[in-house]
Amino acid sequence: KATVSVLNCYQRTGRRNVMGRQGKYDAAEALEQLKAKAVPKGMIRGVGAAVGGMLLCGLAVNSFYTVQGGFRAIKFNLFTGLSASSFGAGMHFRLPLVEKLVMFDVRQQPISIQSSQGSRDLQIVNTTVRVLYKANEAALQDIYRRLGQQYADVVLPSISNEVLKSVIAQYNASELITRRPEVSASITNELRNRAQEFGVDIVDVSIVQMNFGKEYTAAVESKQIAQQMAERARFKVEQAKQEKKGVIMLAQGEAESARLIGKAMQGNPGFLELRRMEAAKEISQNIAKSPNKLTIDAQSLMLNVTESAYDKRK
Repeated sequence: KATVSVLNCYQRTGRRNVMGRQGKYDAAEALEQLKAKAVPKGMIRGVGAAVGGMLLCGLAVNSFYTVQGGFRAIKFNLFTGLSASSFGAGMHFRLPLVEKLVMFDVRQQPISIQSSQGSRDLQIVNTTVRVLYKANEAALQDIYRRLGQQYADVVLPSISNEVLKSVIAQYNASELITRRPEVSASITNELRNRAQEFGVDIVDVSIVQMNFGKEYTAAVESKQIAQQMAERARFKVEQAKQEKKGVIMLAQGEAESARLIGKAMQGNPGFLELRRMEAAKEISQNIAKSPNKLTIDAQSLMLNVTESAYDKRK
């Protein structure tokens, strides 16, 4: 409108002073210049519509969000605060620029915790446990409000150290080894009860490593060496007893054998002749196997089997 009024003014007056004292311009020429510089109204409306459409498209796209599997989302509204419920996997609606999304991983996740405690017999125990945990889906708002999204690093190390110290102190160092399943079950139950106060679910707890102090390790090794030496001494004593029994049994067997031989010789003179023949057979077999050639009389080698013992006595 301002442009049109200026043109009308130039048309009515014809000529007038333009830009003060710097010169005069023809009204027709000024009119042509203003018409060339004027922007069409349709173009202005088109640009405005395009900008408005882009803004609407951006708002429409940001109004929907997707939650991946294994995650849950809670909304933080700039006016009302945290939403009362959480949202699972899928596509959901939100108010752009007003609601902010907070994602939580509700899958089971592991964490390793190392701690040093004292046993009931005042021995230092270094324990490493592996905790399998996940966030309680019904308590996500409380977890975010009190602990934040890094709730595991905030809560689990402190309560795990507390539980380990209280449980390990109930057992002796030797019981921690012999009753390890019971110790693991006690740690799991205590840690599960403590974690529930913070909205964290403990799925499983396993003892990965359990080491003792240098003094206790040296004492255990010395005890094992002493036990091994005692076992060795006990074995040697038992071995000597068995050897003694063997010698006695051998002597008894030889005495019994001599008694039976004497009894046989008294009752049957031919028994001695049979034994002489057996001895002569064994000697002849040994000489036959020898590579050397020998010339010995049969009497010396007891090979004169044709002569009886009765003839010799005569």
